[in-house]
Amino acid sequence: MFERVETMRTALEAITTTEGRLAVSVGLVVAAVVVGFVVAPILVRRTVVLVARQLRESDAGSIFETVDDLLEVPFPMRAVVRTLQAVVLTVTGLALLVVWGYVEQAALLVSGFATVFPHFLRVVLTIALLAGAVVGTRHLEQRLDDWLVDADYVTAHQEGVVFRVLQVTIFIAVGLAALTLWDVELRGLLVGAGFLGIVLGMAARQTLGSLIAGFVLMFSRPFEIGDWVRIDDHEGMVIDITIINTRLRSFDGEIVVLPNDRVSSSTIINRSKRNRLRLRLEVGVDYETDLEHAEEVAVDAIESVDDVAPAPKPQVIPTEFGDSSITLECRFWIKQPNAHKKWTTMRSVIHELKTAYDREGVGIPYPQREHSARGDGFRVVDGDEAGYGDGNQSENEHPESPAELAYSEENSG
Repeated sequence: MFERVETMRTALEAITTTEGRLAVSVGLVVAAVVVGFVVAPILVRRTVVLVARQLRESDAGSIFETVDDLLEVPFPMRAVVRTLQAVVLTVTGLALLVVWGYVEQAALLVSGFATVFPHFLRVVLTIALLAGAVVGTRHLEQRLDDWLVDADYVTAHQEGVVFRVLQVTIFIAVGLAALTLWDVELRGLLVGAGFLGIVLGMAARQTLGSLIAGFVLMFSRPFEIGDWVRIDDHEGMVIDITIINTRLRSFDGEIVVLPNDRVSSSTIINRSKRNRLRLRLEVGVDYETDLEHAEEVAVDAIESVDDVAPAPKPQVIPTEFGDSSITLECRFWIKQPNAHKKWTTMRSVIHELKTAYDREGVGIPYPQREHSARGDGFRVVDGDEAGYGDGNQSENEHPESPAELAYSEENSG
């Protein structure tokens, strides 16, 4: 190739007459216009159409079909055409300089282009690497979806975190490869990154702890998005799980953000994990009530509520002798539990229990206190006479304490 270029340069330098130079110049310009502005656009357009047809007609599962699915960005046809036109015009300009005797200037331009070309090639390769990373991550996302579509042991959140980790890994590898193209010393860069990592680790201990706890929560799976949980003093629905924190929506409509390190070290109560929840309700019945009858009435009343699960069957168990009643503990289950369902079910059960007990004559006593006076109570008569009475005093009569009596006797003496 270099021999042909040298031969062409020698032939152009051999043209010394003005008429010959004009004729060659006109021919070069016409050729540049035809090639750059007629042939190049047609050639690029037909090539793009041919490649697009091959991609559309490719067999399912082939490399062309995969590339066609991943390439969502249209081909930059205009940029390619303009690049070819620039190359044609540059070559034509160099040839005209040689024809008109400016060989040294043409040599300087060629040497300048030779110096710039490696950098241009590096830019092109860097862009190609980044484009390959984007296409590769898209392909990886599709393959993960295909692999895990029927996997019940992996949640959507776990799949998203795994994809992000792999995506970051791919881009780091591509970035290191791009740095090697630009002759960057990776050893010093890695040493500096190590020291920077130590400094950042010391400064962001809590954030790193939350990050590690986020991965622990991702694989231990104590709860998922949409679960009804209680974490320490906070209770609500899980609306988001990231590798840094967990977000709850409380039943008052507040958004509670909890760091993952705090979540992983706290007691977690998941009310949605088994898709059912047992509720308890205490009711007191009179001591004269037939307990078996009261239990049967309570079970029938609870079973009549629509949101109460038929299995396990509701239970009513006497638990204690209260001050004014015998306490019955009602235990029943609800499916697909949430806070709204819990309270509406409790409300319905209380209504049904009250109605059923009123209908069957089962009393629900309220706490009562009986106050009685002793028959030998101490009372004071005329301020200096003390004795035992029947415990009935008038409005102005009241028993006095020993200290008060001693004080009265001392004053009277």
